[in-house]
Amino acid sequence: AAPLPEEDCMKLNPSFVGIALSSLLAIDLWASKRLGVCAGEGSAWGSARPLMKVIEVSGHGIPWLLGTFYGLCQSDSSAAREVLLNLLFALLLDLVMVTVVKGLVKRPRPTHNKMDMFVTISVDKYSFPSGHATRAALVCRFVLRHLVLAVPLRILVVLWALIVSISRVMLGRHNMTDVLFGLVLGYALYSVVEHCWLSPLNAPALFALW
Repeated sequence: AAPLPEEDCMKLNPSFVGIALSSLLAIDLWASKRLGVCAGEGSAWGSARPLMKVIEVSGHGIPWLLGTFYGLCQSDSSAAREVLLNLLFALLLDLVMVTVVKGLVKRPRPTHNKMDMFVTISVDKYSFPSGHATRAALVCRFVLRHLVLAVPLRILVVLWALIVSISRVMLGRHNMTDVLFGLVLGYALYSVVEHCWLSPLNAPALFALW
C-alpha cells in the first residue's frame, strides 16, 4: 500500500500535547455546564438568577467607567485625581485588551448561555476571556494598593472579585477557563498600569484638563 501523506499521519497519530489539550477542553466544557446552575429560570438554582445578574452588573465596565469619570470630574484633591485618572486608564486598557483577545480567539459562549446580558457589543458574542473576571481582578488589586481600607473592607473587596468571577460560570456566560484566564490577565494588567503610572510629571497635559 502507498504510504499515507504526512498530514494524515499526524491526524492518525495525535501528539500527547494534543490529546491533553483536547481532554482538558472536554473537562472544561463538562464542568462549566454542570456549574451553570443559574443559566436559566428552570436551572437548579434558577431562583437565584436575578441576584446573579445584579452581581453581573456590579462587574460591568460601563458602571465602572461612568463612576470613575464622574468621581474624576467632582474631585477637588490632586492626589485623588491622580488615583482616579489611573483607574480610568486601567479600565480602558482592560476594555481594549479583552476586546482584542476575544476578537483573536473567537471562542463561542457556552451553549446553555442566554444572551440577555447587560449592554453588549458585537465582540461580546465571544467567550474567551471573561471581561468581568479581568476587571474584577484588576480593580481588586488596584483598590487594595491605592485605597486605605480597614481589614473587613479589604476582605469584602476580594470576596466581591471572587463572587463576580464565579457568577460568570453560574450564569452560563463563560467556561471555567475563560474566567481563570481572565483573572490572570486582570492581575497582570495591573502591573502594566503600575509601570505606566500617570502623574503630573510624566503626563502634565492630562492633569491640566482637570
